[in-house]
Amino acid sequence: MDGAFEERLKDMQVTGKITKDFLDYILHGMSAEERETLYKTARETSQETFGKTVYLRGLIEFTNYCRNDCYYCGIRCGNRNVSRYRLTEEQILNCCDKGAELGFRTFVLQGGEDPYYTDDRICGIVRAIKQAHPDCAVTLSIGEKEYESYQRFYDAGADRYLLRHETANEEHYAMLHPENLSGAHRKQCLRDLKKIGFQVGCGIMVGSPYQTTGHIYEDIIFMQELQPHMIGIGPFLAHKATPFKDEKDGSAEQTIALLAVLRLLFPKVLLPATTALGTADALGREKGILAGANVIMPNLSPSDVRDKYLLYDGKICTGEEAAECNACLRARMERIGYKVVSDRGDHPDFMKG
Repeated sequence: MDGAFEERLKDMQVTGKITKDFLDYILHGMSAEERETLYKTARETSQETFGKTVYLRGLIEFTNYCRNDCYYCGIRCGNRNVSRYRLTEEQILNCCDKGAELGFRTFVLQGGEDPYYTDDRICGIVRAIKQAHPDCAVTLSIGEKEYESYQRFYDAGADRYLLRHETANEEHYAMLHPENLSGAHRKQCLRDLKKIGFQVGCGIMVGSPYQTTGHIYEDIIFMQELQPHMIGIGPFLAHKATPFKDEKDGSAEQTIALLAVLRLLFPKVLLPATTALGTADALGREKGILAGANVIMPNLSPSDVRDKYLLYDGKICTGEEAAECNACLRARMERIGYKVVSDRGDHPDFMKG
């Protein structure tokens, strides 16, 4: 390896930009030595802001009902084989209580777009969590809503909102979703959330069907416009009860490389090493952290519903209790020289209000 690769990485850091050609080279053409250089540079960039710390997010998958029929998703409304469930407010609060005892200071309420959970119900749940755990952040990941609903969630005390944009390219979006869903509306939701004052997270599936390097490049351009506080990416993993059941899974290696690219382009962003990455590669979460990620999201959902919230096949940690899952991940991070901290883990530049 000559110095040209390192120079291009430095140029990315200085300018905050990457060319499509260089992105394609990173995803498809790097040597093993260049890959290690990329990971090392991204790791050092992360450590400049966050040190060797990893933030926890306690994931509570509170409903697997969904009104949408996205072609890649295992809980799509068209999948009649799903055993559906909803957690009560009491069950959700119990998950948060257990999480707080384990050192969690962020709770992520994630679910399908379930009309049962009206704005009133969501606001009531958010207020109850905030009352019980005023030092904790509440993140919502419940899909596309209108501006007024997002404003109500924020006023009720929600701090963050995760909404993967999936793909910034309209034609690609139409290949992954039924025609009643619009990529333009999804991106507008993210802009609305940012305007309201949420810490906002977007993201993509790496290796989703029909995805090209050009699509990922468009995703990066969109992210640079949005300037999210969080970016969640993971490999596409097929589910047997979807139209994409026979599609090839996304690459863990490409996902890790893209994590490193995002760290260089967005040095202060909160970047999870996802469960999907850990499913695609047994050491995927560790590799993600060593390539610049700084967040992990253990599951706090009751163990009797975990195997019902399957967006893709083969999901790990579906049988573990929350304490077991938490202890395992903390030990894994310590083995690679990182420390999990009990901290809200806000974006460094973010101040609510």
